[in-house]
Amino acid sequence: MPEHTSTLQESPGREHRDDTRLRNSVLVIIPTYNEAENIGRLLNDLEKLYPSTVDMLVIDDNSPDGTRGIVQSLKAAMPALHIITRPGKLGLGTAYLTGFRYALEHNYQYVVEMDADYSHDPAMVAELLAAVKGADLVIGSRYMNNTINVVNWPLRRLILSKLASIYTRMVTGLPVADPTSGFKCFSSRVLRELDLDRINSQGYSFQIEMNFRVWKKGFVIREVPIVFVDRTVGKSKMTKQNIREAIRIVWLLKLKSIFGLL
Repeated sequence: MPEHTSTLQESPGREHRDDTRLRNSVLVIIPTYNEAENIGRLLNDLEKLYPSTVDMLVIDDNSPDGTRGIVQSLKAAMPALHIITRPGKLGLGTAYLTGFRYALEHNYQYVVEMDADYSHDPAMVAELLAAVKGADLVIGSRYMNNTINVVNWPLRRLILSKLASIYTRMVTGLPVADPTSGFKCFSSRVLRELDLDRINSQGYSFQIEMNFRVWKKGFVIREVPIVFVDRTVGKSKMTKQNIREAIRIVWLLKLKSIFGLL
């Protein structure tokens, strides 16, 4: 399959789906920027865990550390692996939107979001896929049932994340324990119902906005507990701008909902 850039095309030689396999019905989207230390191992782990179950789509923002080259080197041995390279660092939200559009164009039934840094356990993809059979969106939650399942996070970041969850629920009424989680699984029919062109948020805000729009559409949201482990290599992509945007977006979503502008 040729590398995807500005246009999305069907990869040649894509195998046809049959009723005994899920391959080509599940797409795992992995945005990357400078993830050379993690991406090869993650893709190999996903391929070993789900050898006939999932396709993988890496969306790389032209990482200067060679992330794209690592993915390209694996493609020949992994027919389930695809890549879209963008010209620069364009943000997490737009990366996922690019992946969602790819999934819809290629008729995937389920779409999984996950980070490249092993904060999301690849073995838990199976739990999300099992749970989505009775829901429209499944969120891997760090904060279910008044517990905190986070490993190796600095206390300041843990407090910030937990307060963001409380703040979001209080302002919007969103009935989700972990509205900023980035480990989740959508049914494609949800993505088809949403107007993806109206979504412009990044970081925390993107996850909040997607959850809020899914909820307001009346879809079923389910949470499953996960253990979130802070990255051991590479650097966090969270910025102060992401935090400020998250503070604003909850009020914007609430007002849009009140005035029927979602």
